[in-house]
Amino acid sequence: MFKATVNKKTFDIASSDTGFIINGSPLNWDMVKVDEGYFHILYEQKSYRAEVVKADVAAKTFTIKVNGRIYTVALKDKFDLLLEKMGMANGATGKINSLKAPMPGLIIDLKVKAGDVVKPNDPLLILEAMKMENIIKSPGEGTVKNVKVKKGDSVEKNQVLIEF
Repeated sequence: MFKATVNKKTFDIASSDTGFIINGSPLNWDMVKVDEGYFHILYEQKSYRAEVVKADVAAKTFTIKVNGRIYTVALKDKFDLLLEKMGMANGATGKINSLKAPMPGLIIDLKVKAGDVVKPNDPLLILEAMKMENIIKSPGEGTVKNVKVKKGDSVEKNQVLIEF
């Protein structure tokens, strides 16, 4: 289940064995990839040329040109919709005060220092936990005031790692 907002108009999208269902109706189209980022679409006996102009996969936003017209598309997957339903939407887009360790582990690399300006999804550090390397990304935007850990430090869950 997805929710797509296209130029401020919202659509519910689901997939089935036969294709996509948009707002409860099956989408009867034929799409062929012509080149990287370019597609040819047949829909209701009309031909469309589509080009992905810009894609921000992390933010799930896309700019698509269809027959010369620009469309801005924002997607929300089932997890985004669940967070929104729980009242936790847009938590990753605001200002942040601190970053806490999501789990106990070992700091194996730091990607920022005091004074750095970060945006949502910028890598901040690498935390090794349970023999896996986890890239910890910025949950929002801010300026790093203090890095409270150094490479090689062991950290506990909820320990403050970086202050903004």
